Amino acid sequence: MIYDSSLDNLTGRILDGGRVGADEALRLHRALPLNELGLLADARRQQKKAAAYDGRGNQVVTYIVDRNINYTNVCNVYCKFCAFYRTETDAESYVLSREELAKKIEELVAVGGTQILLQGGHHPKLGIEFYLELLQFIKGRFPQINVHGFSPPEFNHFAEVFKLPLGEVIRRFKEAGLGSIPGGGAEILVDRVRDRIAPLKCKTDDWLRVMQLAHEQGLRSSATMMFGHVETVEDRIEHLQRLRDLQDKTGGFTAFICWTFQSEHTKLRAEPVGSHEYLRMQALA
Repeated sequence: MIYDSSLDNLTGRILDGGRVGADEALRLHRALPLNELGLLADARRQQKKAAAYDGRGNQVVTYIVDRNINYTNVCNVYCKFCAFYRTETDAESYVLSREELAKKIEELVAVGGTQILLQGGHHPKLGIEFYLELLQFIKGRFPQINVHGFSPPEFNHFAEVFKLPLGEVIRRFKEAGLGSIPGGGAEILVDRVRDRIAPLKCKTDDWLRVMQLAHEQGLRSSATMMFGHVETVEDRIEHLQRLRDLQDKTGGFTAFICWTFQSEHTKLRAEPVGSHEYLRMQALA
């Protein structure tokens, strides 16, 4: 094996807290085995987050207990990678009743949960009052529960259906009880890829604009990536770069979550990647 001092310089800069550019990220992905990528990722984690310790000197990492709740599966976007959506006329379509929603949240509270992730399809006939009353119902009945709800594609859909400015929709949802916004619907933030897997879904700039407007209004959000289908590694890195550019501007992202495409019961023909590549992308991110 040929010794590469420039790669050593790059990994050394990472260990010293230096930033990685897109070309450098691609090089790391191509050149480093998983264990080395993982060590660099753990070093960066420890740089970014001051370690907390218990009384016995053990490092503490925290988590929350939450529950995903899909308020409807009716959607008119028909993404090729999705096995969840149904049309209004399908026998399996639904919109949760208040009683069904409350039961799910009560089950969460019973096990110490503190947050729900509330998302659904792009229902063409639900008006703004449905959503505002939904949020008010949740916060009135469960004031201790944070509502982490409605992805950027949903907000773009809302603005179109409600015929309201996007920032106004976000403001009214926040006033009704929305606590933060999940990063769903990002898939890959490269329009060439989005046009292949979800041509009716909002574009990259539209997704990012929702997050910027939300951050400017004091709402925090997570960011996501669904990979391992028709995109390239370069596309994944461009996705990460677009997220980082917005984070530099607003500081509003609190977490990043990536997962691999699951092909069962979908129309997208792609060979999913395995756990090894998932861990590599997690570390690189």
